[in-house]
Amino acid sequence: MAAAIETHALTRRFGDHMAVDAVSMTVPRQAVYGFLGRNGAGKTTTLKMLLGLIGPSSGRARIDGVDVVRDRLAAARRVGALLEAHGFYGNLSGRENLDLTRTLLDLPKTEIDRVLEVVEMTAHANRRVSDYSLGMRQRLGLARAMLGAPPVLILDEPTNGLDPDGIADMRRFLRALPERTGATVLLSSHLLGEIEQTATHVGILSHGKLVLEGELERLKADLAPEVVFQTDDQTRAAALATARGFTLEVTEDEAVARLKPGEDARTAAAALNRALIETGLNVFAIGPRARSLEGIYHDVSQPKPELEAA
Repeated sequence: MAAAIETHALTRRFGDHMAVDAVSMTVPRQAVYGFLGRNGAGKTTTLKMLLGLIGPSSGRARIDGVDVVRDRLAAARRVGALLEAHGFYGNLSGRENLDLTRTLLDLPKTEIDRVLEVVEMTAHANRRVSDYSLGMRQRLGLARAMLGAPPVLILDEPTNGLDPDGIADMRRFLRALPERTGATVLLSSHLLGEIEQTATHVGILSHGKLVLEGELERLKADLAPEVVFQTDDQTRAAALATARGFTLEVTEDEAVARLKPGEDARTAAAALNRALIETGLNVFAIGPRARSLEGIYHDVSQPKPELEAA
């Protein structure tokens, strides 16, 4: 079975600027795929190509098996998008706003009730949108994207501007969406912590290139674990850890010793603890820590030395 979204060497240039550089990505069906990258990494340009809003300079993209360039209208019917929670008529109700889109798509009126129920907005459907909170507008935007039950949803920063409760609510909703509706979600966001708690898969763009992609839990398991420690003399502790072969990162609050892939973190932490104590250092805290999405992102998205020197 074809993936929900596939690209092969997808490329977009703007004059001499390479915005997206030969990106080949695969989004499995019914995944929540976190699409990450710094500002200017190429995320928005990639999303626009997937939605058929701009054409690629080269390469290809498929949505639900349909080529976006060769059959743009058919591909567009297989994807719903939320690029921003705006574009609603404030003097109309949520239901009336959805009805405008439903009419354009030539869908039955029952679609409105279906999507309102999915986004849990039925009770507010007849209120004017001007009276909606930002979170309610985001949900209405999701409802509009889901009209016609497209198999793929592309959501750009759906938690942008929400308060902590709204973010947690949206996280819960998005995490359950594939099971509830069968849809695949491509979720672009800069909130790494939220992506880590929501996504099943991630893809990371850096300087227009896809530098890492895969199932999130597998990526975290495959990368080297860490040992975090605090002592009364971090300089001496760092020198000792480095001498024992650890790759080290030291901040004001803690030191992080990076292990080798496959190395047991608990055994390494115990050995390092003994060595620190034998050297006469007071160890305030030490223990293994699994790699986080933030750590993975930091590792793969840093500018390469040759780029910095250019």
